[in-house]
Amino acid sequence: MRILGIDPGIAIVGFGFIDKNGSKLTPVQYGCIQTEAHTPDEERLLHVYEGMLQLIDRYKPDAVAFEKLFFNRNVTTAMSVSQARGVLVLASVQRGLPVAEYTPMQVKQAIVGYGKAEKKQVQEMVRMYLKLSAVPKPDDVADALAVAVCHAHSYTLNSKINEVLRK
Repeated sequence: MRILGIDPGIAIVGFGFIDKNGSKLTPVQYGCIQTEAHTPDEERLLHVYEGMLQLIDRYKPDAVAFEKLFFNRNVTTAMSVSQARGVLVLASVQRGLPVAEYTPMQVKQAIVGYGKAEKKQVQEMVRMYLKLSAVPKPDDVADALAVAVCHAHSYTLNSKINEVLRK
């Protein structure tokens, strides 16, 4: 199973593709889609949308997992990031992919085992899970990989629960 993890944003969209084979997780590709500051939002959204379609078409994931948005201060930022998330979800659904979403606390719980873990702890665990030589940069990329790993763990658990419930 190939999973695409996404950390949505308007300036930087972190992405990370991992393959799940049994309990083994293997990084496939990771990076970010970046847009230029001082560019009209509609152009930035188009760039994010087209970048997402290119990634999906090239790496052919079986599922896409997003980090749920959480904002407690800047409403303007929340609106533009929400719009970017919308075009990312649209691109995923247009390509027929199932979409899952996880709160930051769920991701931390799945990666570190503690829902209030520090960002550095999550990043280091992602590096270890995926046997990377260094923590991916920028942080958005490490966050996207964490979401993908979280989905890999959650998907397995949810599949087993559904299997038991079907019996």
